[in-house]
Amino acid sequence: MTRIRQRVRIHFQKVGDLRWISHRDLVRVFERIFRRAGLKLSMSEGFHPKARMSFPSALALGIAGQDEVMDVELAENEATEVIAQKLDALTPPGLIIDEVRKLDASEGKARVERLVYQFPVPESRRDEVADRIDEFLSRLPYSIKREGRKEPIDVGDSLEQLLLEDGFVRVVLRTTPTAAVRPREILMLLGLDDLEAAGHWISRTAVELAP
Repeated sequence: MTRIRQRVRIHFQKVGDLRWISHRDLVRVFERIFRRAGLKLSMSEGFHPKARMSFPSALALGIAGQDEVMDVELAENEATEVIAQKLDALTPPGLIIDEVRKLDASEGKARVERLVYQFPVPESRRDEVADRIDEFLSRLPYSIKREGRKEPIDVGDSLEQLLLEDGFVRVVLRTTPTAAVRPREILMLLGLDDLEAAGHWISRTAVELAP
């Protein structure tokens, strides 16, 4: 008997208070939604089978995701429009399904090319932040130390763009074979980490995949 395996790519948002659930909990939420929607997930083999569900880039706790990506393999054939409707009817507040697309057999797993983040800056601090960005970029290459890691991280290896635009700090990070700088580390370098503690939050606006 031939196994049915239908692979789909889902673009979704994780916003609002839902940004405070961990990536592991997000996976559980999706598994529960698929089960309640009556959509049969394909499972891995072995003693502890898991749903064939993958996320090319896990979202850090507290960061909102406006264009997240996940790949799922179903053990049944279903129209993508139907899948989207069934999922959308069961998602909790803050989890928004934007698109469900069937993957061709030739398409591999999603591979991230770059990630785009933004962070709001109060008007009273924008001139200061603009100056700090110019100063920081002039100092590249620049290395930072991360707790628990022996080797320093060269910020310039993964930092593709850093600018202040329309009241937001925009950070574009490209994937690298070595450890990449994190958006919160950029905020700290710019002296903006106090704003997140005061209630502002980082948003990941795009997960750009390699062709």
